[in-house]
Amino acid sequence: MSDVPSILKKIIEVKREEIKAGQAHCDINKIIEQASAMPAIRPFRSQILSRVTNNQAAVIAELKKASPSRGIIRDPFDPIALSKSYEIGGATCLSVLTDEHFFQGHNSYVQIAKSFTQLPVLRKDFIIDPWQLYESRVLGSDCILLIVAALTPNQLNELYAVAISIGLDVLIEVHNEEELALALPLTEGILGINNRNLHTFETNLSVTYDLLKHIPDSRVVVTESGILKKEEVATMFHHNVKAFLVGESFMRTENPGVTLSEFFDDYL
Repeated sequence: MSDVPSILKKIIEVKREEIKAGQAHCDINKIIEQASAMPAIRPFRSQILSRVTNNQAAVIAELKKASPSRGIIRDPFDPIALSKSYEIGGATCLSVLTDEHFFQGHNSYVQIAKSFTQLPVLRKDFIIDPWQLYESRVLGSDCILLIVAALTPNQLNELYAVAISIGLDVLIEVHNEEELALALPLTEGILGINNRNLHTFETNLSVTYDLLKHIPDSRVVVTESGILKKEEVATMFHHNVKAFLVGESFMRTENPGVTLSEFFDDYL
């Protein structure tokens, strides 16, 4: 945590305040009770595994309005139309930004994605407290993101254990070998390799290629960020990476679902 990028530190500070506000309206006991009444999740992890096992692309298509480094990415932003477009385009799952302060997301976008598609949904946010896991379950999330760079090892292990215990799938995001070493023992988690440098915000697909040699062949790897063209999909497949989380490349086009199908048409 000593080398946490300044933007991530700011996000975590804001997130702590948001959690306090949420707990004031719904304490941990109440939200646990609400989470326990939710129906079973849609199978996020197994859907990805099924695609990869069949030598097909597993595309986690992201609904992302803005980011701290890029500003507004898509305006107008229609989560209903975007979710439907992705499903028609062949997405395996959806990733939905819910952080409001930095990404202009909203919790309701998870519920919209679940209501208007049949796809499993990842809640993409900065999870630092168990309360958020129960909140995610109540929102209807099927999977949550744990960013190793934002957590201590103890936090990572605790949040992972709680998420699994309440029926959530987990995507564990890493950026380097040190973070990967912490994620590998969490065997029920999906490994996500983020190709974006959190200090410079530059993307480099070699991050995925370099970390692959440290990952057992039995683990499914999702490459995140930096897939900008169809040729890069083919190169990833050449390296036996068949699962992708793509957002900005789709969000900047007129019809994100069509762009998805064009990027991945050889593998869907």
